Amino acid sequence: MNGESAKLDPVDIAILRELQNDGRMPNKDLAEKVGIAPSTCLDRVARLRRVGAITGYTARVGAQAIGRPIEALLAVQVRPHSRLLVDPFIAHVLALPETRSLHHTSGPDDFFVHVACGSVQDLQSLVLDQFTARPEVARLQTHLIFATWEGSPLLPYNAAEAVGGRRQDDGKRAKKGAGAAGG
Repeated sequence: MNGESAKLDPVDIAILRELQNDGRMPNKDLAEKVGIAPSTCLDRVARLRRVGAITGYTARVGAQAIGRPIEALLAVQVRPHSRLLVDPFIAHVLALPETRSLHHTSGPDDFFVHVACGSVQDLQSLVLDQFTARPEVARLQTHLIFATWEGSPLLPYNAAEAVGGRRQDDGKRAKKGAGAAGG
């Protein structure tokens, strides 16, 4: 899609809500939950993908369960902040196995990098060897993540009106401990 929002009706919104709660839901079950025929549901999901409302499906992996219990947000300032330096920096960060997400932001920090490491020593090595050793990194702050809560499914602003005047979510706000000690 080219930057404009898709026109979504209440059924589309219900499909988005259900798939965000369970992206592996069989089409037959999804159709039943949103009250349409399976063939119609399949067509709707295909359209939502085509217009960019659904961009893919992923598995959420628990960092602690795979030996990466230390999670942190790295606030990085790059100087000079130019495409010549920013593009290679982005490529470098995305290639690191510790990187969970990368956000290019406004304000005093140019990037926030969510990382997951096996130990505090691994985090320290990552910061020193992969970030502050780079000449374009002018400043870096490390923020340990103690816990994470997920919000409700992401729905369009007009979703409340589209589904009868109230926000629809199933209350599945999952608390995930990142495993870092502290309080």
